[in-house]
Amino acid sequence: MRYIDFIDFKYEPEETDVVCTFYVQPEGVSIEEAAGGVAAESSIGTWTELTTTKSYVQKLAARVFSIERNNVKIAYPIELFEPRNMPNILSSVSGNVFGLKTLKNLRLNDIHFSSELIKSFKGPKYGIGGVRKLLKVSDRPLVGTIIKPKLGLKTLDHAKVAHEAWVGGCDIVKDDENLSNQRFNPFEDRVIKTLESRDRAEEETGERKVYMVNITAETREMIKRAEFVLSRSGEYVMVDILTCGFSALQTLLEQDFNLIIHAHRAGHAAFTRNPKHGISMRVIAKIARIIGVDQLHVGTVVGKMFETREEVAENCEALKEEMSGLKRVFPVASGGLHPRLVPALIEFFGKDFVIQAGGGIHGHRDGTVAGAKAMRQAVDATLGAISLREYAKEHRELKTALQIWEQHA
Repeated sequence: MRYIDFIDFKYEPEETDVVCTFYVQPEGVSIEEAAGGVAAESSIGTWTELTTTKSYVQKLAARVFSIERNNVKIAYPIELFEPRNMPNILSSVSGNVFGLKTLKNLRLNDIHFSSELIKSFKGPKYGIGGVRKLLKVSDRPLVGTIIKPKLGLKTLDHAKVAHEAWVGGCDIVKDDENLSNQRFNPFEDRVIKTLESRDRAEEETGERKVYMVNITAETREMIKRAEFVLSRSGEYVMVDILTCGFSALQTLLEQDFNLIIHAHRAGHAAFTRNPKHGISMRVIAKIARIIGVDQLHVGTVVGKMFETREEVAENCEALKEEMSGLKRVFPVASGGLHPRLVPALIEFFGKDFVIQAGGGIHGHRDGTVAGAKAMRQAVDATLGAISLREYAKEHRELKTALQIWEQHA
């Protein structure tokens, strides 16, 4: 079969097919030949005709069934894939095809998994409903912070900052994505001391609090760290899902720990930033949800991250849309956030998301407690349909925060 033989505009995808939407920019060939090359090289074909192909193999060919300008849709028979094996699926649809000479650019913009494939994975254990049940917060966004500075604090100072954030009003405290088991803040000591801070904060505030400790490591070590968190009455862990890999994430979830999985997307922009080449965040979000995370960073619309409003909306949709009965996953907004941005965040995300602010809390001139209070006050004001400026007249912490970040609205 030649590349062009993988084009079939009359084909209607089967219910069990995996359907991928690509942006295809040809290099020296027609869009049809370039698209056919993607379908061929990601299924049963190659650059030349073969003498080894049998007639029964041809039914496994991927089919290009739609080309609109540079947007190409390809259907893959489910028989091409091993169930419950995400690396196998991705090695096929987003593997060697990115290196083809006939392509100047290629981007996997969306992927539709069949119900049969989705149900072979675990999916989220908790999702939005389970997280809200644990925290006993049902009617507002969750408020979280990242310990800052992201690296360098010794264990006792780390635990102290966490306590201040919780007492000020944060529901969540999490490690930064590059805090692991460094000498200045060893993993086990950090878990013990920070969870002790959590317990004190719960007693002082009467609210449920959670600590997301970063367990990202080699897979066996990651499992050991998850077990240690459980042994110390921890309820949450954080995993850098792209740098540790989807197979490691899946192995962790196969242990079926009673732990909520917060997924950090460190490194995603290497795949997602170029609008013409790579893999979209929407695809990464779908994969993470199918494997089984409960929360995932999706971008902010406002703040310091690069994604467009449309892209962030697509990422959120991937976490919440109906997908073969999978639980909905909490979108996490993080990156350059502060109290002034809360009205815009809630207008865009609604109530079902996590506000994760680092510098926007710890950068408050009156300290972390005041920064956390200001963030909660901004949420309360917005949900009460009161302007931040008006609410700040009676709330000193918010008033100061609005002054600090006046130039960053």
